[in-house]
Amino acid sequence: MTIGSMFGDVFRSLFKKPFTERYPFQRPRVPERLRAKLVWNPENCSGCQLCIKDCPANAIELIVIDKASKRFVMRYHMDRCIYCAQCVESCRFKCLGFSTEEWELASASKVPFEVLYGRDEDIQFLLERAAQECAGEAASCSEPA
Repeated sequence: MTIGSMFGDVFRSLFKKPFTERYPFQRPRVPERLRAKLVWNPENCSGCQLCIKDCPANAIELIVIDKASKRFVMRYHMDRCIYCAQCVESCRFKCLGFSTEEWELASASKVPFEVLYGRDEDIQFLLERAAQECAGEAASCSEPA
C-alpha cells in the first residue's frame, strides 16, 4: 500500500457520514418479538406451576405464601434464563411475558440478576421471614427463603 492511496482513503473518509451509533444517547429500535427480561403479572396467576415445570434452565421459582388467597412471589434468575420463552408458551393464564423496555441486562455484580416479582406486601413478608430465619441460624444467609 502506497502513501498516495492512504491519503486518498483519508480524504474520502473525511466527507463520509460515520458508521458508529451513539448508543447510550440514542437507543436503537428493538424488534417487536425481542425476548428480554421476563415479567410476571401476579393478579392472573393461579399457582399451577406449569411455567416452572417447563423451564429447561430452572430459572423460575414460585414461592407460595397462601394458595387460597392467591399470594405468590416469583423468583426469577436472569443469569440462568436461556430466553427460550417456553414458560410464556406454557402459561395458561397469560401471566408471563417478555419486556421490550428492559433489554439492557448487563451488570458488574450478580445481585441484580435475581428478581422477586409479586405484590409489595408479599415480597416484604418473604424478606422479613428470611431475615428471621437468618437471625435464628449461626451461619450466614445470602438468599431469601
